[in-house]
Amino acid sequence: MADTGRDLFDFVDRRTAVKIVGGFAIAFVALGLIAYGIGIEKIRAELARADPAWLALGCLSTAVGLVAWAKAWQIVLRVVGYRIPFRKLVVTYYAATFANYVTPLGQAGGEPFIAYVLSRDTEASYEDSLASVVTADLLNLLPFFTFAAIGTVVLVVRTTLSEQVRGVAGILVVFAVGVPVAAVVGWRSRRRVGSFALRVAAPVVRRTRFLSVEGLRERLRELNTAFERIAADRTALAHALVYSFVGWLFFALPLYAAVEAIGESISIFLVFFIVPASTLAGLTPSPGGLAGVEAALAGLLGTLGGFSFATGLSIAIVYRLASYVFAVLAGGVAALYVVSRS
Repeated sequence: MADTGRDLFDFVDRRTAVKIVGGFAIAFVALGLIAYGIGIEKIRAELARADPAWLALGCLSTAVGLVAWAKAWQIVLRVVGYRIPFRKLVVTYYAATFANYVTPLGQAGGEPFIAYVLSRDTEASYEDSLASVVTADLLNLLPFFTFAAIGTVVLVVRTTLSEQVRGVAGILVVFAVGVPVAAVVGWRSRRRVGSFALRVAAPVVRRTRFLSVEGLRERLRELNTAFERIAADRTALAHALVYSFVGWLFFALPLYAAVEAIGESISIFLVFFIVPASTLAGLTPSPGGLAGVEAALAGLLGTLGGFSFATGLSIAIVYRLASYVFAVLAGGVAALYVVSRS
């Protein structure tokens, strides 16, 4: 474990660092252009009246949400035989969140790297870490779609949705149905999926000196065993799911706080729809979906909340300060602590 700190930041080679800096630069330029198009002075006036107390409350909500997700992670890890102290795991989770949030496209598939951070900072093997991370992420999808469904139903009942919003709602419904179906099919066909992955990876593995085909086969076998152990303990999964719901609730509430900070009001059910809908924009190729999420939030708040685009973007900026920026700063401190304690 002596080289954990160095290993944690091995991924930040020169090429990756350039991609990260470039991603932030492009995102900030795009966000600046959006703000310029709406009106810099209008946005500045809106932000000037933001209540710092509500911003602080939003940051606190984000912190609680991340802690709840770390707790769900701990429960899943216990199933595979690792009893990691919660205080230590929370720091590791924050550090992994930092790496995920600053890496372009990290939100679209950061599980392997999060598992890598966990395996280097704890006693867990990479296979058990990856199985626990993927399981926890799948559990997090259920509250994600539950909140989205609640918000969608309320919107359909109370308002007439525009063509664009109906499209977003349709995408959420497709994901809500498609992801669980894909997960079930993938689980039942896991051996065939593993064999296919091995056949695809074999030509590449044979050309490396770091891993053999037999070694890869053994790792896939260990990963499958870890998944089977987790799936067998339904009580633990239900327990972890409770924390996943708590985490998602506190992840959504900063948007409510951001609206209140600007001096406006919004229905909590509308928040339940807008947060998952805007999260889809997080798949844009920028760190943490920067610029894409803000644009989506401004559009949704303007269309559904009745706010001007200046107010909508101002709310989006406050929300992202309380969620994304806070998570990056807190996660950065946690990453430095992970390095120092190793």
